[in-house]
Amino acid sequence: MNVSALRSPVVVFFALVTVSSARADIDHLVPLDESGIWNPNVYRGLQLAFNVGQIGLALYEGGETRLGNTAWRGLDSEIIAGVSTEVFKATFRRTRPRDNPNPNNWFTCSSNCSFTSGEAAEAAALVTPYMLEYGSDQPALYLLAIWPLYVGIARIKAQAHWQTDVIGGWAVGGLAGWYAHERDQPLVLQLMPHGIFVGLKKSF
Repeated sequence: MNVSALRSPVVVFFALVTVSSARADIDHLVPLDESGIWNPNVYRGLQLAFNVGQIGLALYEGGETRLGNTAWRGLDSEIIAGVSTEVFKATFRRTRPRDNPNPNNWFTCSSNCSFTSGEAAEAAALVTPYMLEYGSDQPALYLLAIWPLYVGIARIKAQAHWQTDVIGGWAVGGLAGWYAHERDQPLVLQLMPHGIFVGLKKSF
């Protein structure tokens, strides 16, 4: 990976925000807690179920209905967020709290790095397209924001991420969801003939 090519204004912005937040004592080590709902198997299992459900919904509805199109955009959003967080991890190489209690330990991690939180980003990327598409019609759907909030807190309690890692993950996931929602056509559907996918429900 060419790290020099990643030094864009966006990367610099995230770096400045995160370092400034760390110096303001936002980042601090919390007691390890992976019990009950904070068990990683719980939120990872739910995220997997949500992802499988979204893929099923996209395939069933196709790209021609509002719901199906939103599901395809949700897939785009998660892919974009996943790639983006890997870029940030490779660029900033911040050490995880469980490996070093100093939140200012940047550019030292060789693998499995901390900034930004991929799981927090994935959770935010999952729900953002649906909130943007349907929130004005059904304001209760904004409660979907509870999901990335829960995942982010769980990652902090697992000592896998600093607080600003999670905030950065939410930002990446939210921006990925916004970008996917605002595009004229879902990226994944562009791989299909004529840029569409007819839903499986039309086969029945």
